[in-house]
Amino acid sequence: MESYGDLVAADDVLLFVNAAITATGQREFHADAGTQRLSLDFLHAYMLGNYRDLYAGVLALDINDHNATLIVRRLLETSAEATVEQRRSEGRLIAGRLALLPPQRVYGLFRALRRAGVNNRRTRALLRDWLAARPDLAFDAVKYRSGLKQALRHAHLAPGDSELGTFLFAPLSRAHYDTPILETWRRAHYEQTAVYELPYTVAEGFAAKHGIPRTVFLERIAPRMTRLEALRLQETAERRGVAEAVAVDLARMPLTRLAGYVLSLPAAERVERREELTSALRAAAARVAGAHRGTWGRVTAVLDDSFSSYGSGAKRRRPLAVALACHYLLEALADRYAGLWTSGRREALLAHPVGPTPLGERILDALDTAPDRLVIVSDGWDNAPPGLAAEVLRVWRTRLDPERRTSVVHLNPVYDADDFDVRRLAPSVPTAGVRDAEDLPALVEIAQFAEGRTGLAELTAYLDARAERLLAVPGQRTATGGAR
Repeated sequence: MESYGDLVAADDVLLFVNAAITATGQREFHADAGTQRLSLDFLHAYMLGNYRDLYAGVLALDINDHNATLIVRRLLETSAEATVEQRRSEGRLIAGRLALLPPQRVYGLFRALRRAGVNNRRTRALLRDWLAARPDLAFDAVKYRSGLKQALRHAHLAPGDSELGTFLFAPLSRAHYDTPILETWRRAHYEQTAVYELPYTVAEGFAAKHGIPRTVFLERIAPRMTRLEALRLQETAERRGVAEAVAVDLARMPLTRLAGYVLSLPAAERVERREELTSALRAAAARVAGAHRGTWGRVTAVLDDSFSSYGSGAKRRRPLAVALACHYLLEALADRYAGLWTSGRREALLAHPVGPTPLGERILDALDTAPDRLVIVSDGWDNAPPGLAAEVLRVWRTRLDPERRTSVVHLNPVYDADDFDVRRLAPSVPTAGVRDAEDLPALVEIAQFAEGRTGLAELTAYLDARAERLLAVPGQRTATGGAR
């Protein structure tokens, strides 16, 4: 039987996991950025000070990149406080997580470590191994030149290629480079045609230098853009009300990012492009569901499109985008599916933030469908009337369904800085933080620990299993979904 201390530890870890999934230190609908950062910093310090092994183990879960880099940084800053065994275990977890992070995040992390004066042997070894594993350092030298240069200086490493060293520290001192991308960069200073052979973010600066018209530049650089760069450009264009000449294959976009793009479109355009957008969302959802497609039985979702689902200026419509993406993913996972929006909306594609949050009423409607699984995607601010959702769930669990024939889980995309957690609906219902709908299957798995029926031993075993998965497939995501 678990001791009281172990139960508290398990609760603390789950609380931190929820924060590490949802919180990014940015403004939310109910809290400003300063409050978010202060709350998150406290949680990191508390976990590191009290549960160092478990704190490091969280790196194996589907937490967001912001918190992954914070964990890595704090572990490296406090290397002297770790035992030899802890340093060995942490080193493997850190290396595995660095392989998943976008390179700009890693370069930013090592820049922060340099500013903090962290340059211990473990830090240098991790940086050396990460750089050695990069598929194309010459590409990094062009796209992330400042970050790579600072990382090499900080770790006292010399580029293995003399050309690369020259490019980083005296780039225009050579009349010719044998490495194609380095030579393309050199030529781009003088030849406009070379601009279109560079990565988009680098080429953009050269286009401005040469005075190339924006429409001409975008049309010719489009083949060099990544899917996310193209989608981000389209989202920016929609916000500014201008057209950008970039074709985007929507069906190949990550599900949650695609949902955010759809929500950025005016309602009239969504109606006009209904078939195209719906097909793209369903294709993205089917890709995430994979082999689990149609295996979840009867599923009903309660989806929050209340006014607070707008999020904030920093995270515009993010909670609603998660709900919309979850809607299409659950549709793909279910054998029979019903999606109920708090506004009463019938067509998910036209969702927009509006009105109060009558979660209690929608949960009653959802339970009337007799689902095998009830999934609630909401920030938890039940206010029409307040507390009805908690009472409905309490009566359902204690009197109408004590055998738990219906599985109920609450997924919350918003971190509540005041409570150091995501807001919960009822003690009888497990709540897990969610940032991307792609993580939904793994989060439903984690939610079992939040029901209080499992303790620290089971949670530790789960973290160990996830760590093994992380280390077994370097450079790939450890669960469903793409890299964030």
